[in-house]
Amino acid sequence: MELPEVEVMRRDLEKDVVGRKIAAAEVRPSKNAMRVIRRHGRRKEFVDRLVGRKILKADRRGKYVLLFLDNGDVLVVHFGMSGQFVRGNKRVPLPPHTHVVITFQQGGDLRFVDPRTFGEMFVAAGDDLGKVKELQHIAIDPLDHVFTWQSFGGQMAQRGSKLKQLLMDQKFISGLGNIYSDEVLFAAGLRHDRLSDTLSSQEVRRLYRSLQEVLQEAIRYRGTTLEDEAYLDLFGKPGEFQNELKVYGRQSLPCRRCRTPIQTVKVSGRSAYFCPQCQS
Repeated sequence: MELPEVEVMRRDLEKDVVGRKIAAAEVRPSKNAMRVIRRHGRRKEFVDRLVGRKILKADRRGKYVLLFLDNGDVLVVHFGMSGQFVRGNKRVPLPPHTHVVITFQQGGDLRFVDPRTFGEMFVAAGDDLGKVKELQHIAIDPLDHVFTWQSFGGQMAQRGSKLKQLLMDQKFISGLGNIYSDEVLFAAGLRHDRLSDTLSSQEVRRLYRSLQEVLQEAIRYRGTTLEDEAYLDLFGKPGEFQNELKVYGRQSLPCRRCRTPIQTVKVSGRSAYFCPQCQS
């Protein structure tokens, strides 16, 4: 999941589970389930910090979802490469690779499903969130109102890094991965290997605007679901932004803007998709 998918999940959780009280929590009997709650030594420790608690708010920091509980604790969730929350109830069988089930007093449950188990869930005291290493290093959110093109441009000029690598650096800007870095760069008309300190002020503004527009559009389309269906929303439905992708995954297909075949190269072990005509 990248920022748009996590934000869609956060909004769904805000509408559907905030205000609900946790009647029970189960960590499934498998090593993979323990891997998901790996910061807790025992299942009971994790479960006891959830049962009886009411969910007050769903927030997001970068690619992390934070569920604030009524005793001041926070359930911190990172979905990794294939993790997702799915709403269900006792009449609906658990999907394969379900590792945690949270049952609500008002009925229904919330399942954490993760085939590859790179995701993680843990409960932290609200006062200790600032001590969580991963949250400490999350950079500014590109959808945050304090994210301005001037500060963005200043930091880019200081870095002097290749654009795709910089956009995917979670210590520079949070939430972007392989898909949206390519889509943002195409929208801005910039190549993946341009150095950030070579951009004109006009190009910086264009990149800043493209960041905002592409991410907001992806959220409106409820995220990107590729063929592996690694991302589905809270209700098990796919997103639709995959139908709007301009370059990602479209190697050798004609550019939607100029009809030049889309090309791909490896960048730090990842594929970068781009149009050699539209991006410079």
